[in-house]
Amino acid sequence: MEQPKHQPPECLSLRTELRTQWRISVPLVAMNFTWFAKTAITTAFLGRLGELPLAGATLGFTLGNVTGYSLLNGLCGAMEPICGQAFGAKNARLLHKTLLMATSLLLAVSIPIAFLWLNAERILINCGQQREIASVARRYLIYLIPDLVVTSFICPLKAYLSTQNVTVPIMLSSAAAVALHIPATLLLARARGLEGISMAVWISDLVVAILLAIYVILWERRKGGNWKEGGWFEQGGGEWGRLLKLSGPCCLTTCLEWWCYEIVVLLAGRLRTARRSVGVLAIVINFDYLLYSVMLSLATCASVRVANELGAGRAMGARRAARVCLCAGAAGGGVGGAAGAMAGASGVWGKVFSREGGVVGGVRRAMVVMAAVEVVNFPLAVCGGVVRGTARPWLGMYANVCGFYVIGLPLGAVLALKLGFGLRGLLLGLLGGVVVCLVLLLLFLARIDWDAECRKAQMLQDLVNDHHNPNPSSSP
Repeated sequence: MEQPKHQPPECLSLRTELRTQWRISVPLVAMNFTWFAKTAITTAFLGRLGELPLAGATLGFTLGNVTGYSLLNGLCGAMEPICGQAFGAKNARLLHKTLLMATSLLLAVSIPIAFLWLNAERILINCGQQREIASVARRYLIYLIPDLVVTSFICPLKAYLSTQNVTVPIMLSSAAAVALHIPATLLLARARGLEGISMAVWISDLVVAILLAIYVILWERRKGGNWKEGGWFEQGGGEWGRLLKLSGPCCLTTCLEWWCYEIVVLLAGRLRTARRSVGVLAIVINFDYLLYSVMLSLATCASVRVANELGAGRAMGARRAARVCLCAGAAGGGVGGAAGAMAGASGVWGKVFSREGGVVGGVRRAMVVMAAVEVVNFPLAVCGGVVRGTARPWLGMYANVCGFYVIGLPLGAVLALKLGFGLRGLLLGLLGGVVVCLVLLLLFLARIDWDAECRKAQMLQDLVNDHHNPNPSSSP
C-alpha cells in the first residue's frame, strides 16, 4: 500500500523508534524507583535502631558500593553491547554464551570482594574512622555478603532480558521484592536487629533473582528453537577475550563515576562546617539518586537500541536511535533541573529530611547548583549508554577521567578548601566536571562513522558463527 505524501517512511520510523524506547524505558524507570524505595526503607529501619547502627551501616553500605556493587554492575555493562548486537542479528547462541560467561565472571569477582568485606573494620580504621562505627560497618557487611552472589545472577539476567527489549518482567519482579522487603525487614529487625536488616536486603534480592531465572527458563522454552540453538556451554577463549576486553572499560567507567561522589563526600568532611556540610550533601545527593533512576533507564535504553540496530545491520537506524535518546536525555535534564530548582527554592526537599534551620537553608542554597548539575547529568548518562551500545565503552572512561578527576574534583577542592566557597564550591567543581564529560562525549559521538560501526558489529557476528561452524560449506 502506498504511503501518503504527508507521512513519509522516515516519520513512521521515528514514531516506531519513540514507541520502542517508551516500552523499554518506562518499566526500567519503575524498576529503578523500586530500588530507591528499598534503599529508603532500609535506611528508615536502621534509623530506628539508633545513631550508631545508622552511622555504621551507612558507612558499611558506602564501602560496599565502592568495593562491591560498583564493580559488579560495571563488569556486567559489557553484556549490553554484546547481547544487544546479538539480538539485533538474531544470534541466540551468542546471547546464551554471554549470559553464562557474565554470571561466571561476576561470581569469580565476588570471592575477593567477600574477603575484603570480612576485613572491613581494619580497612576503615586505617582510613581514620572510629573503631565503634567501623565495627558496626563490618557486622553489616558480613551479613550482606550473600547479596554478592545474588547480585551476580540478577545483573546478568536483567541485562539478558533488557537487551532483548523485555523489561516488564524486570519491573514486576522488583515490585514484588519491594513488597516483600517491608515485612521481611520488620520481622528480621525485631529478631536480629542490625544483622536482620542486612539479611533482609539479600533476601528480597534473592526473590528478584529467582523470579527472573524462572521467567528466562520458561520464556526460552516457549521460544523453542532459540533454546535448542545452544551456546550454553560452548564458551571459548575468543568469546572470553571479547567479554573481558569490554568489561574492563565498562567497570572503570561505572566505578569512576560512583567513586567521584564518594570523594566529594570525603572532601565535605574536611570543611570547617564539616558536620552540617556532610548532612546537607547527603540530602542533596539523595535527590540525585532519585533522578538517577530515570537517567539509568534512559542510558540502558540508549545502549540497547543502538546495539540492536547495529546488530541488525541498520546504520541509519542506530543513528536515529542515538539522536532520539539524546533528545529524551536533554528533555529529562530540563525537567530534572526544574524540579531541583523548585524543590530547593521552596525548601521542601530539605524539610523532608531535617527540621534544623541551618540544614534546610544549606540544602536550599546547594540545590540551586545541583539543579544545574542535573540538567547536564541526563544527556551525559544517555551519551554513556550510546557509546556502550557501539561497544566502545572506553570513550566513556576517558571522558570520566578528564571530566571528574582532571577538572571536577581538583576544581571543587580549590574552590571549597582554598578559596572558601565551602560546599557550594564542591558542587561547582562537580558541575564543571560533568560539563567537561558531556562535551567530550558529544565530540566523540559526532565523529562516529555509523556505517563502520555497523560493519564491525556484523564482523563480530560472522566471527562467532565461523567459530561455531568452521566449515560452513560442509553443512547441509
